[in-house]
Amino acid sequence: MTVPAEITAGSTLQWIEPPGTDPAGDAATSASWTLTITFRTNTAGEGATVTGTARADGGWDVALSAAVTGAWDAGTWYWQRKITSGSDVVVNGSGTTTVVALLNYTGDPTAFDGRSQAEKDLDSVQAAIRSLVSKNAKQYSIGSRSYTSQDLGQLMQREAQLKAIVARERAAERVAQGLGDPMNMFVRFG
Repeated sequence: MTVPAEITAGSTLQWIEPPGTDPAGDAATSASWTLTITFRTNTAGEGATVTGTARADGGWDVALSAAVTGAWDAGTWYWQRKITSGSDVVVNGSGTTTVVALLNYTGDPTAFDGRSQAEKDLDSVQAAIRSLVSKNAKQYSIGSRSYTSQDLGQLMQREAQLKAIVARERAAERVAQGLGDPMNMFVRFG
């Protein structure tokens, strides 16, 4: 499967999908099978299905147009790869891809918050801790939950969880950008 790990909304993408395997375990090529890849996310009314075009090597050329990806919301999208031939249907791959917002604008740019949900939550928890610690507040609300000064331990525990989540997200971003995993340590003896 070669579905891109990251897609920028509003961009055109092209890639090659290799031949699949039929129910008997034989090669399922574009000569007699049709490839479709369906994309969905956790937003009602959002999704797309793209059909591959046959290649001479038995694989498929796949293209997502800017018109299709232009309406996609940033976040995690799920995809499923399916090949069909007559009444035979084989699902032979699925996964996730991250859709990144396109930063184009016309006129004056509006506010853009590119932080992950974990980063937003971490900032909120740290603001609540600061407020409670400074004794300016006996109670603090985040969304529909209220915290009192006795809940400071819970807030600090949640802060530690969110810091770990944000650190993992940033490490994954570095790996995706080809900058290496900051958690890998190499030792040279000489």
